[in-house]
Amino acid sequence: MDSKKLALLCSKLADNKKAENILALDVRKLSSVTDFFVIASGTSQPHLRAIVEEISSKLRDEHDLRPTRAEGSTSGSWVVLDYFDVIVHVMHTETRKRYDLEGLWGDAKSVKAIKPKKPAEPRKKAAAKD
Repeated sequence: MDSKKLALLCSKLADNKKAENILALDVRKLSSVTDFFVIASGTSQPHLRAIVEEISSKLRDEHDLRPTRAEGSTSGSWVVLDYFDVIVHVMHTETRKRYDLEGLWGDAKSVKAIKPKKPAEPRKKAAAKD
């Protein structure tokens, strides 16, 4: 899987667990360390744990991908999953404000996720005629 697809997949998996302010940054022209950062916020330790577990378990089970390194703890406020070409930061909302990775990497382009199509609206039943 190429790095952009992986970044978008990580974003989608974070969204599955209602992560907030999900952002994928293309840092290929700015960094020799990785291609993309995915940054997502959680509102509590259980929320962080759910987001991290969703990303790591789905990538492992469905794509046989494991992070080369994982730093932080879901009992803390910032977890980093390093998939080499994609580094995922799952942060508590306040921690994210404090460290401002978006500002630090302000020259990076945001990657637009492909929005799923909205499900068709249910048909309205025709009014019964008397």
